[in-house]
Amino acid sequence: MMIYNERARVLVVDDEPSICRALSIALTRSGYDVRAVVSGEVAARLVRSEHFDCLISDLRIPDMRGDVLFELASSLQPHLRNRTVFTTGDASEHAQELLDACGSLVLLKPFDLDELLGVVSQLTRHVREESA
Repeated sequence: MMIYNERARVLVVDDEPSICRALSIALTRSGYDVRAVVSGEVAARLVRSEHFDCLISDLRIPDMRGDVLFELASSLQPHLRNRTVFTTGDASEHAQELLDACGSLVLLKPFDLDELLGVVSQLTRHVREESA
């Protein structure tokens, strides 16, 4: 049985440091425990060693595609299959096929920060309910 911290843990993966920083600040201010990394390989190591309640990942990361990270993360932490949000500036047909295969939520860049925070709140509401 997993014991949840009262603050939901969110892993943010984006190869753009400014996006990682901005999301980390916004999510932390909203009460989340955040790990933000710019590498798919680092994210893969984290999901092997730490529990996360939600994953926010760019689809295009130079060292590992977001859908590959998603498959690894959801195989190690099955709840992430339903608690992942992809962010992408790639609206190509190939990108859409990858995203459709994952079945996760997608926010196209530039996305509205309030929309992302609302999505994360919905995906992690179980943590708040269990700690109440």
